[in-house]
Amino acid sequence: MYPSVSRAFAGSEEIAAARDLARSFLTDIQAVHGLPVSVRVLATVQLVVSELVTNARKYAPGPCLLTLEAQDGAVNVTVWDSEPALPAVLPADPGRVGQHGLEIVMAVCQSLHVRREPVGKRITTTIALADDPGGGVAGRRL
Repeated sequence: MYPSVSRAFAGSEEIAAARDLARSFLTDIQAVHGLPVSVRVLATVQLVVSELVTNARKYAPGPCLLTLEAQDGAVNVTVWDSEPALPAVLPADPGRVGQHGLEIVMAVCQSLHVRREPVGKRITTTIALADDPGGGVAGRRL
């Protein structure tokens, strides 16, 4: 069984709490399960959580559900919300103010999957625990 945590968030003021949950989860998987977590991974996961939960709170009525799971050398970040409309990635436009969150998430994650649910949608991203392109694992010293 892979370590995981889930929590529902109902207000935009809880976005900081979602980031805190991510930081706590990654600290725990390092301390309890011995999985290496670099500073880069910690910051990246918090950024992704912040962007996805912010979008859910901004565009979907009702609460959203954040799930974090460590599995196969990566962290899966999943956000469910009640809005059935799938997010659209806008064309790159450095002059556009705002609406860059999904672009950012796509740039820092290994993968991004969006699927409709019987109610709403679920967005899942995967962030590798490996720090370098050669496959070196974060936190491991050779």
